Amino acid sequence: MALAVRVVYCIFKDKFPGRLDICSEGTPQATGFFEAMVAGKLIHSKKKGDGYVDTESKFLKLVAAIKAALAQG
Repeated sequence: MALAVRVVYCIFKDKFPGRLDICSEGTPQATGFFEAMVAGKLIHSKKKGDGYVDTESKFLKLVAAIKAALAQG
């Protein structure tokens, strides 16, 4: 029997109902990755020194990127 793994993420879908397609993928070659891309653009990268999205300012940076991408259409 396979082990169940649950990934919990922030409330982006609640802030933008019906407008986001959130996907995730594993990185079998490395651990500790956390990267957030919006419309193909890297917005946040733990690997590049941003850490986790663990402050309001980091969260708001992602929200602003989502709003900007949605406004562009």
